[in-house]
Amino acid sequence: MWALIDCNSFFCSVEKVFHPGLEGQPVCVLSNNDGCIVALTPEAKAIGLHRGDPIFKVKDIVDRYKVEVFSTNMYLYAAMSKRVNSIMRKAVMHVEQNSIDESFLDLKGYERTYPLEEFMRELAERIRLYTDIPVSVGVAPSKTLAKMGSKFAKKYRGYRGVCMIDTEEKRRKALELFDLSDVWGIGSRTFEKLHYLGIDSPLQFADKSESWVRAHFHKPGHQTWLELNGIPCIDTSEIIQNKNICTSRSFGEMVSDLPSLKASIATFASSCANKLRGQNTGAQAVTVFLMSNRFREDLEQYGNSVTTTFVVPTSDTLEITNAALRILEHIYKPGILYKKSGVIVSQIVSMNQIQGDLFDSIPNRPQRQQLMKTIDALNHRYGLKTIQLGVEGDSQQPWKVKCEHRSPNYLTDLNEILTVRC
Repeated sequence: MWALIDCNSFFCSVEKVFHPGLEGQPVCVLSNNDGCIVALTPEAKAIGLHRGDPIFKVKDIVDRYKVEVFSTNMYLYAAMSKRVNSIMRKAVMHVEQNSIDESFLDLKGYERTYPLEEFMRELAERIRLYTDIPVSVGVAPSKTLAKMGSKFAKKYRGYRGVCMIDTEEKRRKALELFDLSDVWGIGSRTFEKLHYLGIDSPLQFADKSESWVRAHFHKPGHQTWLELNGIPCIDTSEIIQNKNICTSRSFGEMVSDLPSLKASIATFASSCANKLRGQNTGAQAVTVFLMSNRFREDLEQYGNSVTTTFVVPTSDTLEITNAALRILEHIYKPGILYKKSGVIVSQIVSMNQIQGDLFDSIPNRPQRQQLMKTIDALNHRYGLKTIQLGVEGDSQQPWKVKCEHRSPNYLTDLNEILTVRC
């Protein structure tokens, strides 16, 4: 059996942890540059707000109902996510973090010792008690069914936080009630194809024969069909590693000078390299892109991107950043007001699968890897960006995002630690 633990309205829940007076109040978290709503509480949804709403368009609702608004603070959310996952890992041996607010737990063998539904309910209560983060739990034979169960647990209070799909009757009932477009693994194109083939519910899809599924869909569609029938076959750790990693931002102010763009690209490249090392992978390609402000028709428009490859897949910050900066110098066009830039690393493989190359331009690669480990350890101990590349510049730069409503980094910065006044 698998369990999926999903933190409810995670970004908003983290903000409410440090602002306890907000319990029961409408709360929203904004995107970069305080542009659009990216997370909101059920109370905020009830007054007519939606994810994706530009904040300036709903300002009258925000003011009328006194909605508490926060800027995104990923450092704070990541730190709280780490605490939630550490509680899970103390209770269950095998945990796969699927995203910042979701994790799969392998419960194989635990049914011999514990009633699984009560075991997960106790774990959910422990997470709430230790972190004040509410969670919804789905328990089922496959990850896709467990994900469906967590959504039922979030929607219906009668489940008391845990929905367990452990019988054929429950499985078929869940597939009958669930929205086909919300099934994990069914994207917009697959949904359209299923609808074209006359399938309008997950149950109809699951009831099709395996030969029919193989004839109409590729491997991902077949895997989803197996999962809906309670046959686990999706390795989420493999999916996460094979994804491209993209770090990009819309600038707080438009910039045109090359040094500012270099600082942004170096910052994004460093972030990508750090993420690669965090999952013990390397990338064989890096892409850099630049964009002007497409909403300013009065300005000259320009956008470009270029990709380069490495001889040996790498997670070395210096190597990736140098390659990204060379691309930037190639695609940079003077006189343009740029609104966004970004770095993408792709062709990602496990570091355990990387082979050396006779013509590798970096002869001291083992020493460079040890240097990266040391830097990561220091930044983990003393705070992110304690050690960084000089080209990244300081925090007071025009391209940095606006975050007028950002909460302090209560959990990771001693200078911003929570203070209590009696």
